[in-house]
Amino acid sequence: MKPDYSLYLVTDRMRMSTETLSEAVEQAIIGGCTIIQLREKNCSSLTFYNLALETKKVTDKYNIPLIINDRIDIAMAVGAAGVHIGQSDIPAGIVRKVIGKDRLLGVSTVSVKESVKAVKDGADYLGVGALFPTSTKPDAGFVSMEELKRIRQAVNIPIVVIGGIKEENARLFGPVGIDGLAVVSAVIGQKDIRGAAAALKSLFIISKILV
Repeated sequence: MKPDYSLYLVTDRMRMSTETLSEAVEQAIIGGCTIIQLREKNCSSLTFYNLALETKKVTDKYNIPLIINDRIDIAMAVGAAGVHIGQSDIPAGIVRKVIGKDRLLGVSTVSVKESVKAVKDGADYLGVGALFPTSTKPDAGFVSMEELKRIRQAVNIPIVVIGGIKEENARLFGPVGIDGLAVVSAVIGQKDIRGAAAALKSLFIISKILV
């Protein structure tokens, strides 16, 4: 069965409103998140591994794919559904060889050129952005709506948009043929994580239906 990319949560323990990551992830899934990416930039390998194990217990409970950001070793060690990499990480073609054909490979891109290359190298989906200013990744390159449309026309794999995605702009992307919204603070940083996820997903789904 193909993954549902409609509401893709990227975790951030520094911004979550709950005491534990497991609680935040579970509330997000109950609210409607369809994929969870565990992103940890500032912790030891052991801490990352243990967080991945804890998170996978939750995602397995709800049959939701767990994606690991950057760390191929962690993904393989915990049996995650896949890995997401950026342009400064190990090349996508090499990652595909390491993880095999059965795990998902996501690649962050900001241009048609990067997107086409990612597809050629074996990406299953693209994370395109940032579409709007975001405090979670202030150094992210910006992607205009025009470039997003060009990327959509150039590739035939799923695309999730990321970077400043929130309720105010969630409806913009269904008409462009985008497959999902990747969110951080707009869900995990809210007091009502479940409600925030449900609202975003509803807006996005409606925008696709009304195309």
